Amino acid sequence: MSVAKVSEIIASSPKSFEDAIKEGVARASKTLKNVKSAWVENQQVNLDDKGQISEYRVQLKITFILED
Repeated sequence: MSVAKVSEIIASSPKSFEDAIKEGVARASKTLKNVKSAWVENQQVNLDDKGQISEYRVQLKITFILED
């Protein structure tokens, strides 16, 4: 039997939502062992003074299996 845990993180990128997701998963995988999945809970953009997108942010839920 396995027991999983979910950790919530926020990741950002100046490029795209996809890049923010990749960065978030890569960073979580450095700290958490046995990462099995991730899903996007929320997306957000930050705007600069001219109303242009300056940053893409994603709120991710990362699932990982706990070790015995």
